[in-house]
Amino acid sequence: MKTKAQKSTDLSAQIATAIRDAIISGELIVDERLPSEAELAEQFDVSRPTVREALKRLAAQSLIRTQRGATGGAFVNRLRFEDAYGQQITTSTLLLSMNAVSFATACEARYAMERACAPLSTERREPDHLATMRAEIHRQGQPGLSDEAFCASDVTFHRALVDAAGNPVLAYQLAGAVEAMQPLMNMITFTARSREEIIRLHTAIADALETRDAPACETQLSALERYTLQLAEDVMAARART
Repeated sequence: MKTKAQKSTDLSAQIATAIRDAIISGELIVDERLPSEAELAEQFDVSRPTVREALKRLAAQSLIRTQRGATGGAFVNRLRFEDAYGQQITTSTLLLSMNAVSFATACEARYAMERACAPLSTERREPDHLATMRAEIHRQGQPGLSDEAFCASDVTFHRALVDAAGNPVLAYQLAGAVEAMQPLMNMITFTARSREEIIRLHTAIADALETRDAPACETQLSALERYTLQLAEDVMAARART
């Protein structure tokens, strides 16, 4: 593990990076206790508050956990895919918001990845996944449901489809697609969409999962992609006219 931080940049970030790299490389293993704040301060030739800030950064990334008491300290955490979902969603949202990614490009990526889940989801789906999807379809049809609530329900529906694949690596990769791309798409298309049409397509997707019909599930996801793209085109055309 690196033992001296450079003075020219953020010291706490450098220390956090050095410890993170040691965890990733296996130099520091799961459940291993890190050196004390005083020891780390001496190793990196920095103050204890700087070390403390570095440890806070690592804890925020779920890479370490802290325990109090005589046997306490900072320990290497066993990072789960679920723990990293938030970071994946935040990163994807920032990338889409801050870079010139067209609606069509984002839509293509999202549905290509979601269709990749279809064979696994139709094979491995559990009753709870179907129950979640059916419940969200019912919710989407409720009178007076706000646009924000409809969008949230839309995300939950597709999250259940992804989770039904039973593959944590795939679910992690799709966290950004479903929970970052989809809300941004909804922000653009919500004024033009027909809730009835989305409910119809969602019902067809859920039916395909229930009957374990992967080709039908992929077909309905493709239909939803085409509908989403058409909505975006309609919105853009309306904006151009005004």
